[in-house]
Amino acid sequence: MLVVVFIVVVVTTSYAVSAFLRSRRARPEPLPAPDHLFFVFVVPCLNEELVIEASLDRLLGLPSDNVAVLVVDDGSDDRTAELVEARQSDRVWLVRRELPNARQGKGAALNYAFRFLRESGVLDGHRPEDVIVVVMDADGRISQNALVEVAPYFADPKSAAVQVGVRMYNRDASLIARMQDLEFVTFTHIFQRARQRTGSIGLGGNGQFNRLTALADLGDEPWTDCLTEDLDLGVRFLINGWVNHFCPTADVSQQAVTSVRRLLRQRARWFQGHLQCWRFLPMLLRPRRMGRSQANELAYHLSSPVLVLGMTPPVVAFLGVFAALLITDPGAAGRSLLAHQGLGLAVAYVLGFGMAALYAFVYWLTEDSVGLGRAFAYAHLYCLYGYLWFPAGWTAVTRVVRRRRTWWKTARTVDANVAQ
Repeated sequence: MLVVVFIVVVVTTSYAVSAFLRSRRARPEPLPAPDHLFFVFVVPCLNEELVIEASLDRLLGLPSDNVAVLVVDDGSDDRTAELVEARQSDRVWLVRRELPNARQGKGAALNYAFRFLRESGVLDGHRPEDVIVVVMDADGRISQNALVEVAPYFADPKSAAVQVGVRMYNRDASLIARMQDLEFVTFTHIFQRARQRTGSIGLGGNGQFNRLTALADLGDEPWTDCLTEDLDLGVRFLINGWVNHFCPTADVSQQAVTSVRRLLRQRARWFQGHLQCWRFLPMLLRPRRMGRSQANELAYHLSSPVLVLGMTPPVVAFLGVFAALLITDPGAAGRSLLAHQGLGLAVAYVLGFGMAALYAFVYWLTEDSVGLGRAFAYAHLYCLYGYLWFPAGWTAVTRVVRRRRTWWKTARTVDANVAQ
C-alpha cells in the first residue's frame, strides 16, 4: 500500500519538477502584434446586479478603442438586464435569454452569444479572423496590459486561443481564498507554462481569448454542455489542428470561494467535467493532427483524475492506521517515525510535502506581498488543502453513476470593494 503511494508520488513529483524546469526556459520573442484585432468580451450573467456595472466600467476602461462588451443575460430575475440596458451603446451590447430556454448552462449561453456575433451584423467591417471573443466572468478583473500582451499570439494564423493567468482578487480575505490563489498560480506558472512547450495548453472559463474563425471551425455550437466547457473547447481546438497559447504576463482576477462546502461542490463539478472529457482519450492515443509529445501531455492531464481516485484508498488506509496507532500507542507511533535515524519521518514528509519548496518558490516570485518564509508556510498548507480533491472526486464519481449532471451556480460573496 505504502509502496503504491510512494511510486505515484515519485512519478507526479518528477513530472512537476520537469514542468518547472521547462517553465523557466526563456520564451521565444513574440511576433509583431497583428493590426486591427477587435476584442469582444462576452460576459454570461445570471443574477449579477451586484457586479455587472463595475465590470462594464473596467472593460470599457481598457486602453483600446477596439473593444466591445456583449452581455448575455441568462434569465436573470434581478436587475442585471436593466442595468446593462441603461448602458447600451455601440460598445455595449445586450442579448437576453428567457426561460424556459435560459439557464441551460454556460456553454448554451456562450453559443447564443456566438450566433449573435455571426448573424446580427454588429461585426460588419471586421474580418472574422481579426475578431477575438473573450470569455469573462461577470466579476472578472482583467489586467490593464492584457490586450497588448495577448495580441502577438494571434499573429500566427493557426492560433485558436490564448489563456491568461488567473488570480483571486480576495486572496487576503481568508486562508481558503489564499489556497485557491496559490493553486491557480502554481498551475498556470508551472504547468501551463511548461505545456506551452508541447502545445498542449488548456483553457479556463475566465480570461479565455478565442479567435472567431477557430470557434466557427468547430461548428454552429462550439461550446458543448460539458460541465467544464472551457476544458472541452481547448481540447477540441487542439484535436482539430489549432494551437492554444498561455500568456504569463497578463492575468484575470476572480473571486475565490470562501466556504469549504461551496468549494467542495465547485471542485466536484470541475472533476465531473474532467471525467466527461475522457471521451477524447482514444483520439489522443492515435492523434491525426497533433504531435506525439503534445498528445501525450494532454492525455496525462486529462487522465489525472485517475491519480486522485486511485490514491484515495491507500492514503485513507495509511492515515487511518497511523491515527489508530497514535491514539492507542503514541510512543510506538513516534518511534516508527524516528527509527533508522528518522527515515520514517523523512519518508512521511516527502510523501506529504515533497512539492512544498517548489510551490513556495513559484508563489514567492509571483506574489509581491508574500515573503519567502510565508510562502513556504502557505505551500505546506496547500499540500494539505490538496486533499480536498479526494472527497470532491468521489462526489463527482457518485454523480456520474447516478447520471446527475445539473449543478447550481456557485454563489457569489458580496464584495465591499466591488467597484474597485
